[in-house]
Amino acid sequence: MYYNVSPRAKQKMADLAKEGLVLVHEQMEFMFDVIRNMQNREFVEVAGKQIPLPKKLGYHNQGVMATASMYGSSSLDDNPTWDFTRWKETRPWDWYMGEVTIDLEDPSYPIGGTTKIGTKANPQMEACTGVPTYDGQPVEVGPRARLATFKNFDEKGTFAQHIARQMEYPDCCYTILRCLDNLNTSGKVLADHIPQGDGSMGWAANEAPRGSNIHLARVKDGKVLWYDMLVPTTWNFPTCSRALTGAPWQIAEMVVRAYDPCVSCATHMIVVNEEEKIVTQKLMQW
Repeated sequence: MYYNVSPRAKQKMADLAKEGLVLVHEQMEFMFDVIRNMQNREFVEVAGKQIPLPKKLGYHNQGVMATASMYGSSSLDDNPTWDFTRWKETRPWDWYMGEVTIDLEDPSYPIGGTTKIGTKANPQMEACTGVPTYDGQPVEVGPRARLATFKNFDEKGTFAQHIARQMEYPDCCYTILRCLDNLNTSGKVLADHIPQGDGSMGWAANEAPRGSNIHLARVKDGKVLWYDMLVPTTWNFPTCSRALTGAPWQIAEMVVRAYDPCVSCATHMIVVNEEEKIVTQKLMQW
């Protein structure tokens, strides 16, 4: 922040956090009952039909990754709880070889459907969501990953993700109060010196509500040479896909939503008829 808060504002935030703590415990217990009730059902009703509810809904065999038990921060120089040498990112366009020619008018064919045969296209230039791996494997990040890493939480699957999210509520309020206790309202808010960089790799990892949020950069002489973000949904997408295995398609949304995906900025594939407000073609289908 550019300016520090006043002592009065600090006290007001602390009072609100204490009030919120009471509500948080009530909400947590209420949601536990709701989640357990759902978890114990044999079926769910979708569009008037009874759909079997698997006991292992959302289970997968991938690992978990978390850099802090709450919304803490680590970096290459300060409390490094993440290792960028164990990370690798694969992007879908890495598998394409430049320009191609459309040779099939089939809606299920990538870049097909309404694209005419003979059209030149370059899939390599399409925007795609990358697939980050840690130790060579996709991982789950988020509340369940944090509790499994730091608090021996051993439940798995879709309902475990919701339970873990509820369990974090009180810790959020306690963390806010600790931060406010440590806040010096007369302290500096700007660094005395900003390193200009030598081109080497730098990174910082923060635990956001959705999971590990990692930023990497190479800076030299005060200029950014390279920058990348490994956000929670990017980590979770490939793991979520595996968690869908065995789920009835009618309740696949339950599995996906448990990851709280942020996908609005990863949607590039539809063209809308502005006059009739309908989808008119698919540019790409994965």
